[in-house]
Amino acid sequence: MTVTTIPAAPPRRWLRIILRSLLVLVIFLATAGYLYQNIAETRDRRFNPMPGRLIDIGGYKLHIDCQGQGTPTVILDSGLGDSHISWRKVQPEIAKFTRVCSYDRAGLGYSDSSPHPRTSKDIAEELHALLQNAGIPSPIILVGHSMGGYDVRLYTTLYRDQIAGMVLVDASHPDQENRFPPAMKDMRGTWLRETEFLEFTMPFGIPRLLGLCDPDPDIRAAECNFHTTHEAVAEMKAFSESAAQTAATSPFGDLPLAVLSHDPNKPSSDLPADLAKATNDAWEKMQEGLAHLSSRGTQEIAKNCAHYIQIDRPEIVIAAVRKVLDEARNTRP
Repeated sequence: MTVTTIPAAPPRRWLRIILRSLLVLVIFLATAGYLYQNIAETRDRRFNPMPGRLIDIGGYKLHIDCQGQGTPTVILDSGLGDSHISWRKVQPEIAKFTRVCSYDRAGLGYSDSSPHPRTSKDIAEELHALLQNAGIPSPIILVGHSMGGYDVRLYTTLYRDQIAGMVLVDASHPDQENRFPPAMKDMRGTWLRETEFLEFTMPFGIPRLLGLCDPDPDIRAAECNFHTTHEAVAEMKAFSESAAQTAATSPFGDLPLAVLSHDPNKPSSDLPADLAKATNDAWEKMQEGLAHLSSRGTQEIAKNCAHYIQIDRPEIVIAAVRKVLDEARNTRP
């Protein structure tokens, strides 16, 4: 009897079959993730609609939400990568005594992405175009949190005659990268890589699946999307240039200014204890320096508050805005 032996497939052929199968699986999972992200994002925004309106500033639109009546108008500028929602505990209360607007920088929240660099100078110029096109007249009072402090300082330098006052909420200092402990550079690198991970995986719904998107539906609707994470990465990469731009600005004379600083006993939970103390000590000294940007500058330590004073104790921010507003009204011709 003759036995016929079937030759085994060459190893390379099996390898090609495995690789093709893996490729098909990856494409399937990526497509499923992309559909999941887009369906979930659409659903979030349907049930949590955008407040305010979109304003064209030259081929792309920025989101702005204004409440209340009165002058000067208060403009709220969020920290790095944050949408207008970071002010939601503050804005309705300020609206009880003057007009107040929060907005999303280009690429964040509900705003379109921008063709321009993400430095504070570019951001300030875009904000100016937004206010003009939205019909919001000067004078205005600028409120900037964290990196938003750079933005409002650049805006004030560029359009000084339109500014009636300023409130800096635990604002960044242009020399902080030099005055923080050297180990902070490694921490910044870690934060950038984490944000880049979100940027890369967001289109495929992975942050949603991992529970990395905020459980609050309003925040998730505004921020759990690719363009917001992309903008956050761009702002982080431009941070040093924004700091240099801010460092080149001059003090603001007798402009009404309130500086709010976080409680030294509430350092960032993202830092190890030994690094947190040295960083916090440097931050305290820099915050004191911010109050000297104006001959009428004052500083207040926000007790029991970490970096997000407007969330931990919104009444402190509201009181500071009212104080600067009253000073501005009393000094207007």
